[in-house]
Amino acid sequence: MDLQQISDRLEIADVLVRYTRAIDTDDWDRLDTVFTPDAVIDYTESGGISGDVATVKPWLAEVLPAFFPKRMHTLGQLETVVDGDTATCSAYFHNPMPMDDGAGGEKIVEFGGIYHHELVRTAQGWRSRRLHEQIVWKRGV
Repeated sequence: MDLQQISDRLEIADVLVRYTRAIDTDDWDRLDTVFTPDAVIDYTESGGISGDVATVKPWLAEVLPAFFPKRMHTLGQLETVVDGDTATCSAYFHNPMPMDDGAGGEKIVEFGGIYHHELVRTAQGWRSRRLHEQIVWKRGV
């Protein structure tokens, strides 16, 4: 692996970390450093929506804090394939989230799956132009 390949892989990994940190900290504008303006984000497998960034950002800002006030992603097993100025990256994720149990307490809801990103190199660095959230398992739902 040459220095450019190493650099690309590290930069792409950073895109995925910025994504999970934005989601976990309610920093919705940080998603602009993750996605291209025309990116498509697909959360349909977890019961969410699919749409462009302008549609998905306000939906996330409304829905996630209301149902899941705390979130904490873990990423692993990144498989990255770079082809010039485009790339794909699939990453395992685990996301436990406490939520109201409806009886005055809380329960933990967990999702495990794979984030599938299609990325493009831009003047601002690597950005995702498509995210598909594949749910492999869930618990507590």
